[in-house]
Amino acid sequence: MIYSTKLKKLVQKIKSFMQLDQSTLDFLSDLKENNNKEWFHANRKRYETEKERFEKFCQSVLDGLSKFQDNLINTRVKDCIFRINKDIRFSKDKSPYKLNLAAAFGPGGRQSGRIDYYLHIQPNGESFIGGGIWQPTPAQLSKFRQEIDYNPTELKNIIYESNFRDYYKEIWGERVKGAPKGYKIEHPEIELLRYKQLFFMHRYTDSEVISPDFATEFIGACKLLKPYLDYCNYIFFDETDEKFDL
Repeated sequence: MIYSTKLKKLVQKIKSFMQLDQSTLDFLSDLKENNNKEWFHANRKRYETEKERFEKFCQSVLDGLSKFQDNLINTRVKDCIFRINKDIRFSKDKSPYKLNLAAAFGPGGRQSGRIDYYLHIQPNGESFIGGGIWQPTPAQLSKFRQEIDYNPTELKNIIYESNFRDYYKEIWGERVKGAPKGYKIEHPEIELLRYKQLFFMHRYTDSEVISPDFATEFIGACKLLKPYLDYCNYIFFDETDEKFDL
């Protein structure tokens, strides 16, 4: 009986670390008020606890994503998670730490170079899932617009699909005011062509973030986002230029 009780407590502890906790949000809130090295070092044990919790949560997410995203099977969770330390070399804001916990799930981790699933945890309703075209190279933006020009239906069938649209209600990204170079203002897809970035995001409340079902919710959100990410990754990285024999 004693062994069973201890085992039960151990299982409960493992399960609790596979979900985020109010303590995660509390730590980040306290960090916002005390963003300095002295406070962080004094609270390092709290940080290590929340870091471990976040890593275990991300592992459960990665396990779920790997069931429908084959190129994530050999990805290590530690390679997906961003450091909490900021790069302040070229920033006017010299506060040393980020105010969020974040991870990017791409093949090999956050530095895959591909369009991946982004998880951002921050208190007061600032948590979100995101994915899509953000800060593309000029060549990528040109190719993306070319695809819209040649075959707009494929992209529109993805981003205007009812379930996708219900979850990702708006497009995020800068747009040019007129028509982009090489296109006429009368182009039937001018509204899509104006985008310099095409990024989708869904925010979560704090209560949703600490819910036992949040990992399942996030995985489901990624599955909805997958067709768009597959579309972007194909045209940017996987599509081969056609060659013609003369």
